[in-house]
Amino acid sequence: MDRRNLSGAALVMLLSLAPVACGGGDAEAAADSGADEVAAVENSNPRFGVWQMDSDRPAPAQNLMTYEPYGDGGMRITVANTNEEGETNTWGYVTMFDGEFHPVEGQESATTAVEVVDQYTNRIINARNGEPYQVIINVLSEDGNTINNEYRRTNEQGEEVVSHAVYRRIR
Repeated sequence: MDRRNLSGAALVMLLSLAPVACGGGDAEAAADSGADEVAAVENSNPRFGVWQMDSDRPAPAQNLMTYEPYGDGGMRITVANTNEEGETNTWGYVTMFDGEFHPVEGQESATTAVEVVDQYTNRIINARNGEPYQVIINVLSEDGNTINNEYRRTNEQGEEVVSHAVYRRIR
């Protein structure tokens, strides 16, 4: 089976699983108090904040992931990378946790879909030119201070490649 068919089959299998609605605070009830509204939105998703990837790459290399409220119950994700030479790259996307693909800003022809699996786990599907190429299982620790990402993709030889990254909350 070629990579294109495998990716399509994997996407159909993943999207056929029933997505779980992403809950949040009642923003309308907090509308009368600006500070309370901001606090309620920021606390409605335990992922909101800034996360740094554990890495053994030499300074100034780093990978920061920022999760912010977006719209009514969604999230804006921004990833800022700095390599060992100090060159930076920033990209990001928004999600409503509904499994719908949205464009990735800063990555040409890229889209991402996110759905909630359970209170700790999100499934992220990355695509280029409409073809899914990677599935990320994003798991928040019970204490809310660590995110473990498992990246799954199929290489040119049709073999599944799995890698991992750990992010720690810094704000």
